[in-house]
Amino acid sequence: MKKLILIVFSFLGIFTFSQHIESFETILNDKISIRALEVDGGKVWYSGTDSKFGFVDLKNVKNQKQIRLSEKKLQFRTLAQDKNSFYAINIESPAYFFKIDKKSLTSETVFTDTVKTAFYDALHFVNDKLAYTFSDSDKDNMLKLAVYKNGKWNMFKNNVQLNSGEAAFAASNTNIASTKKYLWIATGGKSSRILRLNFKTEKIETFNTPFIQGESSQGMYSIDFYDDRFGVAVGGDYTKQDANVNNIATTNDGGESWQIQASGQNAGYTTCVKIKPGSKGKEMISVGDQHISYSSDFGKTWKKISDEKGFFVCSWINGNTVVFAGKDRISLMKLKF
Repeated sequence: MKKLILIVFSFLGIFTFSQHIESFETILNDKISIRALEVDGGKVWYSGTDSKFGFVDLKNVKNQKQIRLSEKKLQFRTLAQDKNSFYAINIESPAYFFKIDKKSLTSETVFTDTVKTAFYDALHFVNDKLAYTFSDSDKDNMLKLAVYKNGKWNMFKNNVQLNSGEAAFAASNTNIASTKKYLWIATGGKSSRILRLNFKTEKIETFNTPFIQGESSQGMYSIDFYDDRFGVAVGGDYTKQDANVNNIATTNDGGESWQIQASGQNAGYTTCVKIKPGSKGKEMISVGDQHISYSSDFGKTWKKISDEKGFFVCSWINGNTVVFAGKDRISLMKLKF
């Protein structure tokens, strides 16, 4: 009987992680650090260091274009889009909110935050008419959230008090996520919590998590949600990249409670996680500075599928193709199932 059980579990393991890499090619080489991606019109769009913004055509990767959004050497770690435009905000003060026309690639500054502590960690469009971005807090340690509504950017008034040492990481532009009902924000550092905004009431709730926290380098770095209830969070400690305890968690109640997954049994520090489209939350891919990993059981177990280093962000092109970006390159991975 024991042998039979072992055979069954071995078979299930092979079935669970049946995907493998069919091809992995670099489609952009440049002196740049990229932490934000968007896919639109058959192209991969990116923003990065030295004020750089551009695209690579997926049908013809030789068709590329890159521009500089400013003569200043700004660092961009955010990028989002609506139907007609892209939006990007640089880190550090003053923070310029750029709007880039998709057809002409002409840009304009539509909002500026001159507060010395301005440092925008993520930018997320819920739909063409609604977007949110959040920054490191001001001296009062209140949640600093800006909202795009009715075609304009304004600060979002709220009374959420952050804990001492609670901040966020501009690691991959993915510590904001949304579905029909909610917007979620993941914080990190000495306190790593989930902030949940109800679109209907515009009220924000805060939920504690069992995620690794307590040091400024620890906490959640990235979240993704399949629907109003199921979501996943990844992160860790960027100063201890091999550490893999309490750095992955999932929720089944919209972020109110979180269950640690694969603690001590994953590839370590992770900066971005993305649920596979069409998988209903069952399959997802993640990337960290030292690895690319895959889960096909709702984030409960993970398999490292690549030792590629230097990637910070990823995005699904379709159910078989993922784009990665990071230090000096953008690469395209095709998976076979």
